[in-house]
Amino acid sequence: MRDRFVPAGLMRRTALFIFIFVLLLAAHWSLLRLPYFWDEAGYYVPAAYDIFTRGDFIPHSTLTNAHPPLVMAYLALAWKLFGYSPAVTHTAILLISALALLGVFVLAQHVANRVVAAASTLCTALYPVFFAQSSLAQVDLAVTAFTLWGVFFYLKRRRWLCVAAFALAALSKETAIITPAALFAWEAIRKSKDTPATSFFQRAVRSTWLLLPALPLAAWFAYHYAHTGYVFGNPQFFRYNVDSTLQPLRIVFAFILRAWQLVGHANLYLLTLAMVLAMFLPARSDAGVPRERIALPHQFVFAVVMAAYLVVLSLIGGAVLARYMLPAIPLVIIISVSTVWRRIPGWPVVITLVCAAFVAGLLINPPYVFAPEDSLAYRDFVVLHQQAAGMMEKRFPQARVLTAWPATDELSKPYLGYVNTPHKVLQLESFTREDLEAASQSTEFDMAVIFSRKYEPPRRLPVPEFWKRAQTRFFDYHPDTPPELAAQILGGSVLWKAHRGGEWIAIITIPQIRNADLHRKAAFTF
Repeated sequence: MRDRFVPAGLMRRTALFIFIFVLLLAAHWSLLRLPYFWDEAGYYVPAAYDIFTRGDFIPHSTLTNAHPPLVMAYLALAWKLFGYSPAVTHTAILLISALALLGVFVLAQHVANRVVAAASTLCTALYPVFFAQSSLAQVDLAVTAFTLWGVFFYLKRRRWLCVAAFALAALSKETAIITPAALFAWEAIRKSKDTPATSFFQRAVRSTWLLLPALPLAAWFAYHYAHTGYVFGNPQFFRYNVDSTLQPLRIVFAFILRAWQLVGHANLYLLTLAMVLAMFLPARSDAGVPRERIALPHQFVFAVVMAAYLVVLSLIGGAVLARYMLPAIPLVIIISVSTVWRRIPGWPVVITLVCAAFVAGLLINPPYVFAPEDSLAYRDFVVLHQQAAGMMEKRFPQARVLTAWPATDELSKPYLGYVNTPHKVLQLESFTREDLEAASQSTEFDMAVIFSRKYEPPRRLPVPEFWKRAQTRFFDYHPDTPPELAAQILGGSVLWKAHRGGEWIAIITIPQIRNADLHRKAAFTF
């Protein structure tokens, strides 16, 4: 007999959560044991490792950037329970991914129906950015999960559950406060049928509960300030993500990039284009009854959240990464799938083609510059770095290595999974010709590990010259120096290089006679 104290809906959702998690685990199985990639290695795992080993919520092994510690504490707890390893880390993230997909399902079912919910969940799971982030220890997936549940509880008028969900989102990443703040503004502006005569001030007062999720975030910032003297992270982090972004021309270009990420990136344009075309068709009927669209009030809520992310993340955020838009992407998918289901005959074929395009987007790089973490291109990056680190550890364990981040951390922090013993590293800012020429004057390294830090498509779509200049000026775009030229600049030779997908890496040896000459020149100059 079913336990009368357990609601049937909760049991069904728990079963669906387990089902989704098992499917995610199977789909990501080959990725679970990979060492950490990019920001995983550069911040999130070191920050979680400090909690795990020392109980410190303020990172010491990396610069603190004031991100709230919820996800990092969650990872530390997973390591305490199951042991420290990349497989445990990535499996823990898959649980968050399953929670996000369950949120997509219940939200889509609430605003539409079960068929739309199933199709929307499948599309979200296969969307390249979501799929890749599901196996990376970063925080945007947790923001997505809690935000979706927050919107669901908001529409269900479950205020305290809504506040709790949005508070957890904000404690995952500070930018998650965008959603409840936007909904607060929406509640204050709109006049509903229930309160037609109320003033703006009265509506704002009645909606202040939507600002409650900011309280735990404010408490975290106060704690961070008390321990570091900074509210929003170290000055370099704040300058990169806020001070340097508030330029009118940069905001315009960032808005264009954010709009593309919201409706087009990683083959998402196929689904949104199908939605637009479907709008020219009449609504289909079932047994003479026209299929219902998502209610306009619900669509307005979705639009408010999407617009808020589009605008705010055009103003702040030094790196214009697609994963920052993840909390809004499922809302685009739900609306698009609902429209396709409602208006297009043979709609399952359209959804199947979209899903196939998403899978292709995971495996085939687009003809434009993008972040490897948006698809399985990140796996190529990690595998190449594994190979280089293995060679360095086996053949040159005592070498002093010139390289750039994140390889500096990969070679110096064994717990990241690349080496067993730390190497001495000299850090470069980038692999531009200017940085390499400056480094060539140093005698503090014996070898160099250089690699692709910016993906360059072999056949790039033609873009206007002003767009290239904007990428360089505002978004830190610069081509990496090829291995042979880098070796020439450094006065060495390429010992080993490898390519995988659109990524490459090389090890350069510096002859001892060259270092000896530099030592003599330095002594003579002195």
